Amino acid sequence: MPPIFLKIKEFFLKYEQKIVLIVAFCLISAVSFEFGVLQGQKWQQKPLIIEKPTQSPGELSSQIQANSEAQNASQATTTKVSTATTKTANCAYVGSRNSNKFYLPTCSYAKRIKPENVVCFKTADEALGQGRTESKCATSTK
Repeated sequence: MPPIFLKIKEFFLKYEQKIVLIVAFCLISAVSFEFGVLQGQKWQQKPLIIEKPTQSPGELSSQIQANSEAQNASQATTTKVSTATTKTANCAYVGSRNSNKFYLPTCSYAKRIKPENVVCFKTADEALGQGRTESKCATSTK
């Protein structure tokens, strides 16, 4: 036997376990990949079709009425907010009927007060005279 075949035989005998593991890993990978491809073709789903039902004229008019009611409600909310804003714009300080603190109208706490609970003060002394205490917002800009 030529010396090259002896070297090849010696190499295979020396690394036999590693070679068998590599070949087995490659075969298992190829079989798994092919199985996945075949299963993917088998499990392909039909495209999803969304059908929109037609509406009768009665349903359409009720939907239009509901939309107009929602618009009216949003306009009423906007009117309340703008009324509260103009009410506090003339005040140097504002407070709530439910609280003993007072704030600047630009303070984030003052903006949370419901419009029906807003109390207006021209000066800080007026608010203090009614037993109210200054908030952090009212003292930060003095």
